[in-house]
Amino acid sequence: MDIIALPAEGRSAQLVRAPGRPRNETIDRQVVAAVLSVLRTRGYRAVTIEGIARRVRRPRSSLYRRWPSKPHLVAYCIVSTLGARPAAGGGALGQDLRAAVGTLRRAFTGALGQALPGLVADMAHDRKLAAAVRREVLAPRRQSMRAAFARAAVREPAREALNVELLLDMLTAPFYFRALFGHARIDRQMVRDVVRYILRIVARGR
Repeated sequence: MDIIALPAEGRSAQLVRAPGRPRNETIDRQVVAAVLSVLRTRGYRAVTIEGIARRVRRPRSSLYRRWPSKPHLVAYCIVSTLGARPAAGGGALGQDLRAAVGTLRRAFTGALGQALPGLVADMAHDRKLAAAVRREVLAPRRQSMRAAFARAAVREPAREALNVELLLDMLTAPFYFRALFGHARIDRQMVRDVVRYILRIVARGR
C-alpha cells in the first residue's frame, strides 16, 4: 500500500480548449445547461454537437472550436458542474474533504444526479465516452483530493501506510451509489458523516 504518490504539478488531465480566442462564459453556461437537459431526458445518444448548437442558437462551428468531439463536450459539462479541483483550499484535511464531497452533494441533488444513471449506462457501451470522463473528470478531481491527503501527511506523518486510492474510493463512492440507486438522501449530514468516518480511518493509521 502507498502512503501518497502525488503526480507532478500540471500533469493532471486538461479539458481540450481551443487556443487563442478567449472563452465566452455565457455560451459555456448555455451549453452546459443544454447538455445536462438532454442527458437527463433522452440520454447520451441523443446528445449531438449539432443539436446542442441549435438549442443554444449558436453556430455549430463555434461549439466545434471549443469541443472537438461529443465525449469532450459531455466531459466538459460534467466537470463544469462538479469542479476540477474540489479540495484546492489547502485547509485542514477534514475541511478539504468536506469541500470535495460537498461538490458531489450539490451536483447530484441537481440535474447531473438525474442524468447520472443513463450516463453511466452509456459509458459501459461507449469506450470514448468512458475514457473522456475518466481522463477529464475523475483524474483531476482525484488528484486534487490526493493532494489534500499529501498536505495532511506533511503536517502529521502517518506511522503506517495508508492506501490513499482506496480512501478516495470510500470517500466518493457513497454519493455515486445513492445518486444511482436513490435508496437514501444525499444531504449535508451525509457529507459530515462520510468525512468523519474517513478521518477515523486516517487517525488509526497515525
